[in-house]
Formats: sequence, structure tokens, C-alpha cells
Amino acid sequence: MTAIVVSPLSRIAEMAVRHGSREMISLLAKGQDFHRPAVISATRHLLLGLNDITFAGTADLVAPQEAHVEAIVNFARAWDRSAPLLIHCWMGVSRSPAAAVIAALAIEPDQDDAELAARLRQASRYATPNARLIEIGDSVLGRGGRLKSAIAGIGRGADTDGNMPFVLPLAPAGNIACG
Repeated sequence: MTAIVVSPLSRIAEMAVRHGSREMISLLAKGQDFHRPAVISATRHLLLGLNDITFAGTADLVAPQEAHVEAIVNFARAWDRSAPLLIHCWMGVSRSPAAAVIAALAIEPDQDDAELAARLRQASRYATPNARLIEIGDSVLGRGGRLKSAIAGIGRGADTDGNMPFVLPLAPAGNIACG
């Protein structure tokens, strides 16, 4: 089954190897240093510099923008799906779950938004997708408010220390534990 692996930065190498990922999306603060796992193709690594904020206008922080979401959509559509796509941010709780949902809809647009949101919650009780990424994703993908409403409907995730990677299946066949 093709899936999207969502991980905190601290566990990307482990998750890439465990799941056989060769492609990755990184959503980190601009200029944040880290090492791309060797199993991830340099040509199939999308690095987006943005902060985990839901508003624009702070001088030192980069809010999610339409260009970020368009890059996620384009990257996901070019993913060959022969191995799970790895998506990560600092804690794996906000930016990366939002990007995972956007990527899932970009490649399988006929999915029901509410079912996808429920699948996200089933995969992770901690996920709290970044509201600005979701709002922009809803617009870019032409969801007509359905994505935004569906994600709002699952509510805020439980508190976590950010060490809880998970797997979001692309089809509603259940989730895969990855602890």
C-alpha cells in the first residue's frame, strides 16, 4: 500500500530506512540545518523554509504561502508512489500533517475530505495540521471549504513531545503503525 510517512526531524533517517522512502518533503524554519538521510534522493527532496505560524506579518518568521502549497502539490504529483513519501517538520505535529493531507488530495482528488481527516486522526491522535497551510491548500486544490471544515472537525490533537511519527495511508484501508 502506498502511504505518506509523517515524522519529526529527529527521526527522519530512521523512518526513511524503516519504510524504504526515497523522496522527502521538509518543512522547517528558513536556514535550519539538518542532514538529508542518504537513502533520500537529493533530486527528490523538497525543502520549504517556513515557520509553524498561522498568520503573516511577523518580520523574522515566514508564514506558509501559496507558493509553498503549490510546491507541495507539484512535488506530490511527481511522486512515483513506488515507495512511501516521507514528510517532516520539526515535531511532526503541525506543518507535516498539513502537507501530508494536501499531498494526499493532490494525487487522489476524488477522496472525501471528511474521510481523509478522520483517517488522519486515526493515524495520529497528536496531529494538529497547521491551519494556514490547510486554508491555502483548500483554495489551491479547489476544495471549496471542504478540507478546511473537515480538518476543523477533527479538532486539535493531543499534546505530545513531538516524537510520534505515523503513516497516513492514501486509501481508507486502515493505518500502519510505525512507532
